[in-house]
Amino acid sequence: MSDVEIRLVGADEWGLWREVRLRALQDAPTAFGSTYDREAAFTEADWRGRLGGEEPAVLAVHEGRAVGLTAGFSDRPGWLHVVAMWVDPDWRGNGIGRRLLDRVVVWAGEHGLRAHLDVTVGNDAARRLYEDYGFVGTGETEPLREGSPHRIERMRLRRDMSDH
Repeated sequence: MSDVEIRLVGADEWGLWREVRLRALQDAPTAFGSTYDREAAFTEADWRGRLGGEEPAVLAVHEGRAVGLTAGFSDRPGWLHVVAMWVDPDWRGNGIGRRLLDRVVVWAGEHGLRAHLDVTVGNDAARRLYEDYGFVGTGETEPLREGSPHRIERMRLRRDMSDH
């Protein structure tokens, strides 16, 4: 959808990021390592701090409203961990997820990093998107978060960054 802008954002767009992140946590509570209650309590300084670093935060925006997001952080030497991936249910199936991945994967490549992410076991739609994009399962699983019955599997991008 060409009328959806995919862009890197910083601390000044914390309000837009907060709004879509909280919607994501409500819509898909088993897809994230955090919870709605935890993040709803964040202050403006917390949100700005999350977006004020050097690592990527990407929004999909249509007419001033965020309809998707993703981000990344370097958690292992040479790797960018893609996190917070979500597209508003009304916008799914329009290629927005792929475009969000494109932006964060290109960012990783520009910084000499390879991309990996976690997918909740049983979230077949997300897994299909990631596999279609070129991520492959590693077989490494762990709990979604402490106390959760859900498990996540690490996936890594099999293609070279220059393919994008």
